Amino acid sequence: MNRQPTTMSRRRALGTSACGFGALAASAMLTGESLGAFEKVPTQPFHHLPKAKRIIFLFMQGGVSQVDSFDQKPLLQKRNGEALLFDDARQLAKTGRRTTHKLMDSPWKFRRYGETGKPVSDLFPATAEHVDDLCFLHGMHTEGVAHGPATLFLHCGASNFIRPSFGSWVFYGLGSENANLPGFVTIAPSVGNGGPRNYGSAFLPPQFQGTKIGSPGSKQLEIDSLTRDLPMAEQRTQVQLLQQMNAQQLRRRGGTEELDAAIKSMELAWRMQQVGPEVLNLSQESPATLHRYGIDDPTTKSYGEKCLLARRLAEAGVRFIQVNYGDNSANPAWDQHSNLPKHATHAQAVDRPIAGLLADLKERGLLEDTIVWWGGEFGRTPYAQNNGTGRDHNPGGFTVWLAGGGFRRGYSYGSTDEFGFQSIQGKVHMHDLHATLLHQMGLDHERLTFRHAGRDFRLTDVYGRVITDVIES
Repeated sequence: MNRQPTTMSRRRALGTSACGFGALAASAMLTGESLGAFEKVPTQPFHHLPKAKRIIFLFMQGGVSQVDSFDQKPLLQKRNGEALLFDDARQLAKTGRRTTHKLMDSPWKFRRYGETGKPVSDLFPATAEHVDDLCFLHGMHTEGVAHGPATLFLHCGASNFIRPSFGSWVFYGLGSENANLPGFVTIAPSVGNGGPRNYGSAFLPPQFQGTKIGSPGSKQLEIDSLTRDLPMAEQRTQVQLLQQMNAQQLRRRGGTEELDAAIKSMELAWRMQQVGPEVLNLSQESPATLHRYGIDDPTTKSYGEKCLLARRLAEAGVRFIQVNYGDNSANPAWDQHSNLPKHATHAQAVDRPIAGLLADLKERGLLEDTIVWWGGEFGRTPYAQNNGTGRDHNPGGFTVWLAGGGFRRGYSYGSTDEFGFQSIQGKVHMHDLHATLLHQMGLDHERLTFRHAGRDFRLTDVYGRVITDVIES
């Protein structure tokens, strides 16, 4: 699949007809018709039969410690405090030498759950009740030892070049199932560690960038709108004026991709103002559903609302929904270098909402064709940092889990070494994870390309393989 932007001749023709494409868009909006209806999605056939229609990505910003959550290492308890040489990623980059560190046992107990008897720590007791529906990837490894590069690599498949984000690739490849909503939504994204690049479209046509809803720490989840505080008649007048101005620019410049995208975005924004409030209105849910997501508890209310909104967006036809847990500070949420017990605070905020989302999706029959992807940009070290009170970044071995969308249930794939430091079996690089997720959506990561600057680009660059062992037969 290698779609190119709309041809210049089409833009020129529209730009020189009456008030041009802008007036056409405004007219369509104001009469209730949609130009999007003429561009049915998906715009290209699937590369193969998909097993999932959408992805909900639960991004744990900062790096959850795998050895304190889902990757139990009994040897850490037995050899707690013992000094060993490690290939410390930070020190190797600085000095090229191995470094001595003291092993640190997990302060949380692990218990076995489900028919599979999967060990999960006391950090995630609610999520643990769903282990028989989860597929754990324990052999994850990635690029970048600092948050910025690793976060960009997680989202864009590259850290040293501005490239489209995962959600933008999905939106570009499949479009949206709902012409009145975007194909890619990110809920409360951080401005740090890449910021908008993590949901940007880079060199893909601009209409494929993510739509941001809310900000970290904000009390309300809403879509930014220039006109939402105006009466409907004034909104119509303002939108029509903006589109006429866009049309003038389109004629003056002879058509540009950016203006084309701006016009389409304005049209979509208008339609979203009509249907968006309905989707964002969580008060329509029953008290039992609000309780399931923890919205009646101050500890879990914020992330519970985000997870419930993700379910509503999934039902409404959004292809890729990212639910961020983090903040805008220099030290992301799960980044406990000197205060590992803080992991418990974050886990308490997300555990019940995540479990509620899994239960709700399954009950509604949505989990069958929805992928829930949980994880951070990397893991954490099994050795102590800062006098034994925290753990450092660890890109060499960590855990993510997947649910639904045709992934094997109650399955653990891959492993780290006896201390949980390096991936040693069933290794899954971030490129491999991206390739596998796209595969489940009916997209071949080697064929999902876009020509830019004289070459074909793809999310996985020239790497990546589909991990067939984690897919249900």
